[in-house]
Amino acid sequence: MFFPIPKLLRGAGSAFLDLLYPPHCAICLNKTHAGEHLCAACRKEAPVVRAPFCNTCSAPFFGQIDGPFVCPNCRDRRFRFTCAVARYQSRGAVRELIHRFKYNGKVHVRGVLVDWLAETLDDARLQTPLCDRIVPVPLHSTRERERGFNQARILAEGLARRSGIPLADCLKRTRYTTTQTIFDREERMENLRGAFQMRQSADVSNLHLLLIDDVLTTGSTVDECARVLTGAGAASVRVATVARA
Repeated sequence: MFFPIPKLLRGAGSAFLDLLYPPHCAICLNKTHAGEHLCAACRKEAPVVRAPFCNTCSAPFFGQIDGPFVCPNCRDRRFRFTCAVARYQSRGAVRELIHRFKYNGKVHVRGVLVDWLAETLDDARLQTPLCDRIVPVPLHSTRERERGFNQARILAEGLARRSGIPLADCLKRTRYTTTQTIFDREERMENLRGAFQMRQSADVSNLHLLLIDDVLTTGSTVDECARVLTGAGAASVRVATVARA
């Protein structure tokens, strides 16, 4: 028979574990408060995407520009997504945590990454119109078995719980592709052509979707996903990522 554990005992157990294994910062290893995986100093060092930045892909521009602008990478392309929003640059502590999560299986740091991802919801580009569903970028089943999880789905699930926006795991990856990191922009686009499909019975008709991934580089992956989603009747597709490369 199952007997629920009183809150007092659960709290005592948590305190005992903290005594045996004091919480520490995932970057500098200094002690932190219970439930925190990043200390205040390392959080402060996370490089924020500050204006001016590209209104389409959030790439920061290090110069004097007043008002919204579109960067050269986006100016000559017709994306299927409306915009891609990232609050942080993929450098320093941000890049280190993403790599530990994605490649080293340190899933316990997901809370920090979801915190950073949730900050994108304050961006005006994601507030009008409001998003109806959160959609994770899928991994091919082979790649997911190799890694043990889909990092985009874990982040999307965390953001859905945090925001109250329903999750729609409506995309599937039908073709195993070589890692995108070795390709330039044109090669990435060709590598991904026809790699995604809608799941059977998935319906995104007239919905405003928020597509989730960990890092945006050239935008080729999310653009191919957005092409499939808009082709299935989505009213719009916007993108949110933890970081911008």
